[in-house]
Amino acid sequence: MAFVTDKEELKPGLVIFRRGDLQSRDWYCRVRLPKATRYKTIALKTPDITTARTLAYDHESEVRFALKRNLPVFNRPFSAVAKDYIAEQRLRAQRGEITMGRVKLIESVVKNQLNPYVGKSQIDMIALDRWQNYPSWRRSLSQGRMTRHGNVRPMTEAERSAAKEVAEGKAKQRLRRNRKPPEANPEVNQTDWIIVSDATIRFEMKIYRAIINDAVSKQEAPPHHRIEGMPSLEKQRRDAFTLEEYRRLHTHARTRWVPAAKTKTARWYRDMVYQFVLIMCNTGMRPSEARNLRWRDVMAATDKNGQPVTVLSVRGKGKSRQLVAPSGNVGKYLDRIRAIAVSTAPEAPVFSSATGTEEQTLYKAFIANLLKDANLRIGPSGILRSTYSFRHTYATIRLTEGVSELLLAEQMGTSVQMIQEHYGHVDTIKHADLVLQGMSDWEPQELAIPTDEKQTIQARRNARAKISTEPRKPH
Repeated sequence: MAFVTDKEELKPGLVIFRRGDLQSRDWYCRVRLPKATRYKTIALKTPDITTARTLAYDHESEVRFALKRNLPVFNRPFSAVAKDYIAEQRLRAQRGEITMGRVKLIESVVKNQLNPYVGKSQIDMIALDRWQNYPSWRRSLSQGRMTRHGNVRPMTEAERSAAKEVAEGKAKQRLRRNRKPPEANPEVNQTDWIIVSDATIRFEMKIYRAIINDAVSKQEAPPHHRIEGMPSLEKQRRDAFTLEEYRRLHTHARTRWVPAAKTKTARWYRDMVYQFVLIMCNTGMRPSEARNLRWRDVMAATDKNGQPVTVLSVRGKGKSRQLVAPSGNVGKYLDRIRAIAVSTAPEAPVFSSATGTEEQTLYKAFIANLLKDANLRIGPSGILRSTYSFRHTYATIRLTEGVSELLLAEQMGTSVQMIQEHYGHVDTIKHADLVLQGMSDWEPQELAIPTDEKQTIQARRNARAKISTEPRKPH
């Protein structure tokens, strides 16, 4: 460190020094944590070197005592720890492990939700109960974005009281800041309360949990503060497209949306987006996997019956896998992209921009425009559909067609448990004939048996009937 002066090593891993960037002549000590490359720097608050040496040894003993008993060594607020976590995620984005968009989303959650909740609390003092109480705080003091889809309900008495407290607190803050008298009775909107979805709270709590667990791994919080699992919140997924909706979507894209492009560049993008939608719905790729896909990752192969298949080597969420798709459709869609791509070099992205670079947003605005134009932007649950809806569409259709959960989990790079949790409703639809059997207004459909097979069955029945009616011969 350039500002270090008068440095003196008392023993390996223990150093005292002064700071040249400060006017104060006080000493500091730096203690190296055993089996780590991290240090703890402590202000000794004395200009006397003899006293500084004694205090340095005392602080080193305290650090070793804390480490031996798995106690936190650092004493920092949640906001500072979260800032370090965001910096690490930004480095991951630079390495291509996650997107920069996700980093910005994490940063937004920390700034707007987590810091107001626990930002000033010392990281070693944030226990499990604070994490478990987050959903109640989030619902009572914060508003969501679901009002645009009509998901609005009346406020409860508890929510109204909590919201009024917040309004009063803000009025007092304005008084301190502007020296203006607060309103006599600050009121809140007594009519409607914007619902914060469980999916939003779950996502925010995942970031909360990651920051706490990161602090535990760095010995900034005690081991028993590690958070496992998630509270029982509703898991909200993007609505898939039904088979009829999927057909309507790609028909609309082909016959109306793509031809309606007004410029050559817009036509290029709409052509690319159309093929992108078809490929995503027929492979079940994650958006991150599609973003990382390169032409070297596309291979032709044959299955055990000699049928041609397309094999894609995909990478996403820190893992890699191979998925297979029929060459008759996915291979054809990829050929169409090859025909308009700026570059098909091995290192070039399959889903590129009009200049040949990697498409960071994966045509987000174009897809939103297409779904809106086809009147399919909002699903039955009132949630905006997105690129991830194509993955859900693939899974739903595959399960409906009878693909086993194990094989589908392997194909999609997920677990059987996740398949069962997100797509358990498909089984009810797939086996509706068995579920509804015996109900008064439900008549099961007979199997369609070929004519020649029907004749064979009837002949066997006639033969059995003839044998049963003939008198037995005496022995």
